[in-house]
Amino acid sequence: MKFPKLTKSKAVLIAIGLVFSFFGLPDPSFALDTKDKSEVETIIREYLLKNPEIFIEVQQALEAKQKLETATAQKRTLADKHDLIYNSKHQMEIGNPDAPITIVEFFDYNCGFCQRALADMNRFVKEDKNVRFILKEFPVLGEASVQAHRVSLAFSTLMPDKVEQFHTELLGKRGRKNGKVAAELALSLGVGDAELAAEMEKPYIVAAMREVYELADGLAITGTPSYIIGNDVIFGAVGYAQLKARIDKIGTN
Repeated sequence: MKFPKLTKSKAVLIAIGLVFSFFGLPDPSFALDTKDKSEVETIIREYLLKNPEIFIEVQQALEAKQKLETATAQKRTLADKHDLIYNSKHQMEIGNPDAPITIVEFFDYNCGFCQRALADMNRFVKEDKNVRFILKEFPVLGEASVQAHRVSLAFSTLMPDKVEQFHTELLGKRGRKNGKVAAELALSLGVGDAELAAEMEKPYIVAAMREVYELADGLAITGTPSYIIGNDVIFGAVGYAQLKARIDKIGTN
């Protein structure tokens, strides 16, 4: 069977359109008439059926492109938001305040993996005075988490000397953490009920969470725990050994 000849450029354009369609992407607007398109579709279809690996190649190319775009956005955010990442007034700091190396952790009080990673932080704080932690309150697991973090932010302002104890005890608790559970812990550590309630209503509470959400967006962080060590953004509870390896790498540079 013979098909009318079409220019190479037209064939390529339609092939691209079919690939876009395969991946559910919007079809670009091509300067082709219906006749041209119908004539070449059969040719392209047969080619793709004989060479299905092209879709894998396209997928790989798409993933590589997205990975590069993410890395570029992360690098830009790390540079542009450096002061906000390391010197925000809306964050907890645990460990030696003069430590030369900082691990920034994004966490949610209801994150089971964050609870597991708590032991990693405690070990660093105990064993390595060259490392400190900055904790970014990043409630992503529902309204209960939001309310627990509201209490945490208020408590950090009212009783900064007991932040580490509060954080360790609340994150280490079994079961779902919400505003009530967090407030009960805060009261047990000495903060006043009315004082805590009033502090939780201040505008900076919402502003603090919004600040972290915006940082996370720029860093492509969508879950917890996630870390920043140097120029690296690390996703997931990777464990003490991997975190230590990243720190040692910084130390040798």
